[in-house]
Amino acid sequence: MRLFRNAKALIFLVLTIIVFTAFASAQFETRSTSSVMNQPESSAVADFNHDGKPDLVTGLGLSSKLAVLLGNGDGTFRAATYYDLDGLGRNGSASSVAVTDFNRDGNMDIVAVDRLTTNVYLLLGNGDGTFQPPQPFATIGRPFFIGSGDFNGDGLTDVITVNDLCECINVLLGNGDGTFQAPIRTNPGGVPPSVIGIGDFNHDGKLDVAAAGQQFTLSEVVILLGNGDGTFQSGATYSLGPSPESIAVADFRRIGKLDLAIANGFGEISVLLGNGDGTFQTPVDYPVPFATSLNPADLNGDGKIDLALLAEPVSNIATASIMLGNGDGTFQPLMSFSSGNGDTFLTVGDLNQDGRTDLIVPSGLGVDVLLNTGVVAFSPTTPISFNPQLVGTASTPLNVTLTNTGVNTLSMEATKVTGPFQLGGDTTCATSVPAGATCTLSVIFEPSGTGVKSGLIQISDDASTKPQVIELSGTGTVLTVSPSSLNFGSQKVGTKSTPQDITVTNTGHNGVTVSSLTIAGNTPFDYSQTNTCGKRIAPEASCTITVTFGPLAKGTRSATLEILGSGAIEYQLVALIGIGD
Repeated sequence: MRLFRNAKALIFLVLTIIVFTAFASAQFETRSTSSVMNQPESSAVADFNHDGKPDLVTGLGLSSKLAVLLGNGDGTFRAATYYDLDGLGRNGSASSVAVTDFNRDGNMDIVAVDRLTTNVYLLLGNGDGTFQPPQPFATIGRPFFIGSGDFNGDGLTDVITVNDLCECINVLLGNGDGTFQAPIRTNPGGVPPSVIGIGDFNHDGKLDVAAAGQQFTLSEVVILLGNGDGTFQSGATYSLGPSPESIAVADFRRIGKLDLAIANGFGEISVLLGNGDGTFQTPVDYPVPFATSLNPADLNGDGKIDLALLAEPVSNIATASIMLGNGDGTFQPLMSFSSGNGDTFLTVGDLNQDGRTDLIVPSGLGVDVLLNTGVVAFSPTTPISFNPQLVGTASTPLNVTLTNTGVNTLSMEATKVTGPFQLGGDTTCATSVPAGATCTLSVIFEPSGTGVKSGLIQISDDASTKPQVIELSGTGTVLTVSPSSLNFGSQKVGTKSTPQDITVTNTGHNGVTVSSLTIAGNTPFDYSQTNTCGKRIAPEASCTITVTFGPLAKGTRSATLEILGSGAIEYQLVALIGIGD
């Protein structure tokens, strides 16, 4: 899926928070994944319950709901709580969110838009991580992006939206009590706006807006200079590459003048250095495949502002990436990390409170957290997931490789494992890791009961002020399968193999529900199955699954037979392989 196919669904405003620390490397690892329904998109980070730990809110692109996830302070989150913007439970698209304290009660509030309505929705925070019912405020047109700022200089927070139908920008001035005035409409002129960035570009103390968009073959950004009352006057216009997706506003040169970085979805990031008077220098382009969701932050602690973004460096999957800044308005080549899936937004924040900026990527049906581990790199970079394991038995170990990418020896103070997991005998990570060296964390899963189990590896070292975590998961089962894999060998394309049987046995003292038997994987349609298992396997009883291989094409054809229990939990997996001849 290409990120540029609907630019208006991918608007992102970055509120820059820069942390300066004493480390000089940036390495990002996917340390946790939180399940969220209905395709999470735009996100924002704040402390909603006053516990000092960052929390997260994300809009759901396939519904009118928001998901609020309270943070544990280590880069993981509790289960999501959902809020329906219009209260009707209908399909919608909560495409953009922002957070601030709109009623000045000391609690963080949420504003959001559903791009299928004409309203802005405000959820006032209760200060305990919960929110009051959404209150609608009408706009002109249909908003698909929302941001906040003080656009009339009265010290109260206002909201700004980008709206289609009217092809305009709306400012709703805040009253300071959780209500807003009627929308003020601005039509920038030229191409319809699809992405904005906010800042005081001409140093007059009034917020300005950079609005970019594309119409037919014309792509440009216009500078809208604020009048200090929620209205704007058009300034200079600059040509861009096709399909502007996101604007980042920051002082890349550290000279007191705001600059722009604009992600153009068809292949580059344009950097426009500011002159400090509301005008900008000619754009300089950096080739980046299908870039979107720009976030300025100091990612490696060298005091220079970098860019965090999504890009597609290899495939058509959105991947969390960074471009390190040189401090003079130029940037180093793209570095990408494994995370992301489809049309989505990247957000930044210090989720484990170690002084480093981390990355948050809503991805498919979840939210991936990539912790900035500095000089410590892990492989694999994703959470560790075990295959279903028979209750009361130990799994085959799964290994995590830790690499010290720094120039000094890494001192390891402690390693702790939680949940039904433990370190195995192949673990070599001890008290220190020399510069450039690696060590191994070998993990074993030994469930004492059935169902999905979770845990963490917590590593305390001198590369971080807080423990670095690796998320662990697995499923305990009382079902056994024999054999655990089937190899059908070579089979002529278009013909059927001799069937092979799998015996499934319930070793427990209670019946096991079988919700479905599913064949998934790379080539699932090359295999078919029949079975005698039914919907329930009685205690200490067995059933048979018969699998047939019918290759649809030549070459290796692989799949997995999944035995699913209640709630679609994987209770056993059987590997299937054959060769089309």
